[in-house]
Amino acid sequence: MKIAVAGKGGVGKTLISGTLARLLAREGFRVLAVDADPSMNLAFPLGIPSETASKITPIAENKDLIEERTGVKPGSAFGLFINLNPTVDDIAQKYGLRGPDGVRLLIMGTVRSGGAGCMCAANSLIRALIRHITLTEGDVIIMDMEAGLEHLGRATVKGFNALLCVVEPGAQSIETANRIRMLAEDINVREVLIVANKVMGEEDARFIEESVKRMNLELIGVIPFDPNIIRADAARVAPLDYAPSSPSIKAIEKLKDALKLRYAEREV
Repeated sequence: MKIAVAGKGGVGKTLISGTLARLLAREGFRVLAVDADPSMNLAFPLGIPSETASKITPIAENKDLIEERTGVKPGSAFGLFINLNPTVDDIAQKYGLRGPDGVRLLIMGTVRSGGAGCMCAANSLIRALIRHITLTEGDVIIMDMEAGLEHLGRATVKGFNALLCVVEPGAQSIETANRIRMLAEDINVREVLIVANKVMGEEDARFIEESVKRMNLELIGVIPFDPNIIRADAARVAPLDYAPSSPSIKAIEKLKDALKLRYAEREV
């Protein structure tokens, strides 16, 4: 089960990614949570202290690792000699951080380059690593993508079972989801599924249901607005630990069950 989570900034995709990862790990799955968002906040919902996560160098910024695996020092002008198939099968184990419930966190970081087709050393390593991750058997992969659309332009989500697009009740969020849907079709993502977050009542729910229907997509989860999420953030405690029986956590548990039924049991 390989799930990428995307959406407009601020919709709650990091909360959903981290909580899903822990809930699946509690059921015995071996879970790798990949933080591919430049804000690098996935450690928080995973219950990993920020002071611990902040000491980790993201893969995209690990100059020694990049040079070791690609043969080229980042920033070097000798791009023609880059190893485009670097060894990456040990990176998640070696550089991943073990968190609560046994979830392993891999902080990917983001490569900033002048063009989407740039074959710089860091891009070569990241692409090979993501390709390896999507081909790994027996694992659950939850990847928290960067906000917006750039990651789809780089075809990062190829090989994932599904792209979860998180939306909130608002026109901008829905418009972003529609553009994500169109780009996902261009790179043959298997499924795009909508998760509604911060839903405050029947009117919000109806707005999202009608919008999703117009996009010809499936709404797989609805998560209510929950003040406990704000309180957990203020306390710097993972929402799953702060209020494990709160409405939002219960809704993410239902989402977990729906995904497990759809993908994990399909593979059995």
